[in-house]
Amino acid sequence: MSALLDIVTLADLASPAACPRLVVKVGSALLVGERGARRGWLAALVGEIAAARARGQQVIVVSSGAIALGARRLGLDKGGRGSLADAQAAAAVGQIALSGLWAELLGDERLIAAQLLLTLDDLEDRRRYLNVTATLARLLDAGAVPVINENDSVATQEIRFGDNDRLAARVAQAARASAILLLSDVDGLYDRHPAQPGARLLPRVAGVTAEIRAMASGDSGSGMGSGGMRSKLDAAAIAERAGIALAIGNGHAERPIARVTGEGGSEAVGTLFVPRRRAAARKAWLGGRLRLRGTLVVDAGAAAALARGSSLLAAGITGVEGDFRRGDAVAIRSAEGVVLAHGLSEYDADECRSLQGRQSGEQAALLGYAPRRAVVHRDQLVVL
Repeated sequence: MSALLDIVTLADLASPAACPRLVVKVGSALLVGERGARRGWLAALVGEIAAARARGQQVIVVSSGAIALGARRLGLDKGGRGSLADAQAAAAVGQIALSGLWAELLGDERLIAAQLLLTLDDLEDRRRYLNVTATLARLLDAGAVPVINENDSVATQEIRFGDNDRLAARVAQAARASAILLLSDVDGLYDRHPAQPGARLLPRVAGVTAEIRAMASGDSGSGMGSGGMRSKLDAAAIAERAGIALAIGNGHAERPIARVTGEGGSEAVGTLFVPRRRAAARKAWLGGRLRLRGTLVVDAGAAAALARGSSLLAAGITGVEGDFRRGDAVAIRSAEGVVLAHGLSEYDADECRSLQGRQSGEQAALLGYAPRRAVVHRDQLVVL
């Protein structure tokens, strides 16, 4: 599902015409307080979700909070994040409480909750990603409200999203959502750290550029969550590749969605990231991948060719990093360290090392078989 109208203001997030399918991400600091789950606040948010459904919008929730809830019940220090084992144990206990809470409060609004626990591989592997897409579509068509979290009880440091901001962006891609609203403990993106004098909230941002990233702080103000502004900008970049708008807003208000959208004539408060482009579904998935198996370093000529939409040829490769196989996702990076593209390699890492810098006429002798047309074909490549 894609928006029928462009989303150009924060108010459009509450419009069924502009935003028929909305992903709402709730951070740990909003959901869990000093005494446990903040039921009153969450009930008010669920009321807003019910209102969105009544006006014709479909809503998907990405909810943090399992580790924080479980850590309180188990008496673990550091919010359950002192070690991977602590986090996994806390998540196993807290996820039951979290899903039960969502089911109860959505049920009070005559809405059906559906729980999905996802790992990184569920959205990085193409077949599993399409399965998630199909499941979400069926749940939404059936009238349910999917409540999604990372499966922290089994995720490891090597195979995890690490924060629910990026998970929300990948879920939005899979669900073909119109927009994402990240509810956090900040009003949005400021032109410098919000604590600095003269800091200015940016109401609208067109694309996540290097200049925009320089404004971000990686701090998570609550100490409870795992994301900061940098993770939110990563999420905005992932969303942008699929043509999905993303907003950041402060969730501490009693009715946080209304505060962000300016419902009732009040001033809308937040930052809206408006995408500058829309990639095809497969390329959006590829561009949003978080786990890459290796890197191909290219010269200036190859970088310019990629920008024109060309495939990556062996002659333009100056370095190969990592251990990957044919079909694995790799980053393509300039000599200056800038990641230019993601793509699926037509060769394994050792073959790429043999071929780097070589012209096509030399490749058959090096490989012992007829070479493929490109190391990364343009059909399997997305420029970032």
